[in-house]
Amino acid sequence: MASRETQTNRGIIRRAKLGEETELTALACRSKGYWGYDDAFLAACEKELTVSNVELAHNPAYVIEESGRVIGFYILQPRSTSDVELTFLFVEPVEIGRGNGGRLMRHAISTASNLEFRTMHIQGDPHADGFYLAMGARKIGTRRSQSIPERELPLYNIDLDVREASSDLQSE
Repeated sequence: MASRETQTNRGIIRRAKLGEETELTALACRSKGYWGYDDAFLAACEKELTVSNVELAHNPAYVIEESGRVIGFYILQPRSTSDVELTFLFVEPVEIGRGNGGRLMRHAISTASNLEFRTMHIQGDPHADGFYLAMGARKIGTRRSQSIPERELPLYNIDLDVREASSDLQSE
């Protein structure tokens, strides 16, 4: 896959690099904690929030970097030739509400479309319901959490066939 980069006034969206796994995992944990989850809950989610070098090496993974600092990221994981899952989308807590999540989501949709996937699946946090619906996702049900057995998480789909691939993604 060609590396892509998007420049705006507020930093760049660029391909995540091998070696950033620890930084991205810590960011995911901080971002999850934004919603007021206690330490025991976050500890139970640790495995699910851990980014591996395999995920970065073999999947479309992008970060927003501003002034040399990563402030958000996403990872797409192909599930079939037509389906992809948004497995990570996290933003630094101080950056939540400033449009970075939307920028990442739009970039993820464009990336998935450009890679010719037809459907994007998303398992979201209940606190992110409004965000995913605003981004054009359709709620399709729930999935049992891998971290907290009694917890049900919302599932969403985005039909990429009806979306036009973005032309603002440029190859390096």
